Order: sequence, then structure tokens, then C-alpha cells
Amino acid sequence: MLLTGSELASYLTKRIVEESKGKQNPQFSTSGYGEFIFVAQNIKKPEAKEESKEKSGEITRDNAAAIIEMEKGGRIVIEFYPQDAPNTVDNFIKLAKKGFYDGLTFHRVVPKFVVQGGDPNGNGTGGPGYTIKAEFNSRKHLTGTVATARRANTTDSNGSQFYICLEPQPGLDGQYTIFGQVIEGMDVVRSIKVGDVMKKVTIVDKNTLKKDKQ
Repeated sequence: MLLTGSELASYLTKRIVEESKGKQNPQFSTSGYGEFIFVAQNIKKPEAKEESKEKSGEITRDNAAAIIEMEKGGRIVIEFYPQDAPNTVDNFIKLAKKGFYDGLTFHRVVPKFVVQGGDPNGNGTGGPGYTIKAEFNSRKHLTGTVATARRANTTDSNGSQFYICLEPQPGLDGQYTIFGQVIEGMDVVRSIKVGDVMKKVTIVDKNTLKKDKQ
């Protein structure tokens, strides 16, 4: 005899009630358990409604932006390219949230080329204690492009150091991981001198920012 889930529940309920009254019904005897075959129906469990992290207000690589507050005043706002360099964006966000960049300097400034910072040693030799692989992409080095610095002898040596282009640099295209773009504060970037300190780097929801026209 085949029983659906609801029919089985009805049978068992009736059996319990009758046995509690001392009325043993042969149809619901203990030996009768073997006579029933439960038919599992394809009943979908209600799926938990998972609200996206972005909608819930949590900052992720997809809706994040970075604000670099300079000790001498002014701020630089960076928008990320998570589709082009997801691991690099994640790494920068992780380091910033840990406060890694707070108090570090821009140790390299080359006029009409780049400004470079993010080295705890302050001389271009340091990093976070690990490296990540390069994520070369089709993005171009434009004014305000943000990309990772690396050692000359290996492409997979990205760490915490990054540079910002002062002017377009097509000669760098395809050789470094571009992971963001300055959307506010290029005047601050152009004013940077060697040794200028990043007071604090904060990760924020980019949807709360207004892009400056550059």
C-alpha cells in the first residue's frame, strides 16, 4: 500500500489516539509498519531569502571605494575594477581595513609619470609579508589610473605597493595590474612629494560618493 506524506501522518495520528484509548486496531498494529511504503514527494523546501551583501549595506569588492586622507590635507578617492582584478581589489581592501596603509608614505614621485606608495619600509623594498599573482587586463594607463607595483624580475610579486599615474602611460599597458581609478582628488595626487604621509585609508560604499568631473 502506498501512502503519501499527508496520508501517513493521518494514519499514525489515528493509531496513536486509538492505542491511547486501549483500542487496538489491526490496521495500525506494530506489525503493520512494514506494510506501508512512504512515498517521498518532490516538495521544495522554502528557500532562504538571501539578501545580497550589496543590498544589505555590506561593503564588498563590487561596491567599494577607497578614500586616502593625506596628513598634509586633502583626500584621494579611488574607484575599483573588481571585474578586471578581483584578487588585487580584495587584497587592497583587506589591507586598508586592517589599517596597513595608515601612516605609510609615498616614497617615489616622478613628475609626469607616477607617484608610488604603500611600502612599510618607505623605500620601495617592503610589502605585507606575502605576494599575490598579477591580474593583467585590458585597462589602459590613463591619468589617475591606480595599479600595483611589482619587482622587475617577476610578474607575480604584487603586494601592498601601488602607483597612480600623473599622465597617460601607454608604455605600461599589459605589464602591471590595473585595479582602480582616481575619481576625486587628482589635484591632491599632483601635489604629492616624496615622503608625504597617508594619514588614513578608508574603505567606503562607492554609492555614497559623487564623482568629480576631471
